[in-house]
Amino acid sequence: MRRSDSGSAGPSERSLFSRLFLAQESGLVLVIVLLMISLTIWGGTKPKVERLPIPDSSTLVTSPDNSQFTVTDAQGDERVFSAADGWELRGGGPKGTLFRSREVNKFLDIDNLFLQLVYASFIAIMAVGMTAVIVTGGIDLSVGSIYAVAALFGAMALHWLQASALGVPYGAARSAGGAGLAVSLLVGVGVCGGVGAICGFLNGAMIVGLRVHPFIITLGMMAALRGLVAIPTRAQSVGDFPEAFTRGFFKLNVAGINPVPPLIMLVVAIAGAFIMGRTVLGRRVYAIGGNETAATYAGIPVGRVKIIIYTLMGMLAGLSACLYLGYLGAAETAAGTGYELKVIAATVIGGASLSGGRGTALGAVLGALLIQLIENGMIILEVNQNYVQIVMGAAIIIAVVLDQLKMRLFPLGR
Repeated sequence: MRRSDSGSAGPSERSLFSRLFLAQESGLVLVIVLLMISLTIWGGTKPKVERLPIPDSSTLVTSPDNSQFTVTDAQGDERVFSAADGWELRGGGPKGTLFRSREVNKFLDIDNLFLQLVYASFIAIMAVGMTAVIVTGGIDLSVGSIYAVAALFGAMALHWLQASALGVPYGAARSAGGAGLAVSLLVGVGVCGGVGAICGFLNGAMIVGLRVHPFIITLGMMAALRGLVAIPTRAQSVGDFPEAFTRGFFKLNVAGINPVPPLIMLVVAIAGAFIMGRTVLGRRVYAIGGNETAATYAGIPVGRVKIIIYTLMGMLAGLSACLYLGYLGAAETAAGTGYELKVIAATVIGGASLSGGRGTALGAVLGALLIQLIENGMIILEVNQNYVQIVMGAAIIIAVVLDQLKMRLFPLGR
């Protein structure tokens, strides 16, 4: 094998195994798998109650010995429920309710797994944007506040849309019926994303125009926007959105799970990976983070790129806020509190260097999944939740220390 002048193999000469071993993402995947196995083994079990009301449009046939229940819906599709599997028929509903109670693994329960994916998606979407910010050598401490402001204005717009569709005054709308899916999505995504983009643009413009460190600007924006959230609604939550926006899309139930937020997270991760790795903007981001002075002399419009990146960061915070509105059905003034720490932790744990020049969208998503698994594990193991912040802070420190150590041990594996 050809060696570099220093006597060690260059990055292009390393074996596939070495490149995979040195990749930050491979280590994260291994940690996530080990954590999932540990929670499966030591998490224990819990009773899970399943209820299936039988609608009036369906036909119920019960065997003579009550050992089997056959339900036929209006389309003629049959489902058979057996007493051997724990099902029994009880009163309630037009034709009764099928009921089953069984022991399930606390962690491996399908409801728990998808719930963790949903909550991780709120953080992961913002972490993809934060990766680009940190790669340029910047930081954004205002993401949680931008998330809250975008959610508030999006909630107010959706409530107004629902009230208009129902022909009732603002404040008197109800969630049933009302506006359709297309217009609801247009208003929700447009307002949340637009408000977030405006906040991100202001961050970038002030950082570039005033030549002040991003830490100071975004810290001030964090405080200012958090105060702004409580003013329009007097610290009251805003809800009653179109049902098509919530249950019809973001909380759409497919086979007992809610797949839309994780799918949006996946799309954002793919788009982020493409932009960072395959576009001129992405190459400029890495160049600025590697050496801003050299990037300036190379003709890269550093100021413009930074403004674009902070604007995209705000827009992704708004998109995440839109998912939050659609899934939970209301906006609270405390929304996004502490999300700064989670988003930065996910980004750094995912391999982004706080000194700039390095980081990936995939790593950010994996970091968000790991953080959510840690939180879920602490709940499953009944650990005091006051320790969550301690764990998040320790995770950032450990990730940075390990990153520096790996750079020293494997200087060519970057």
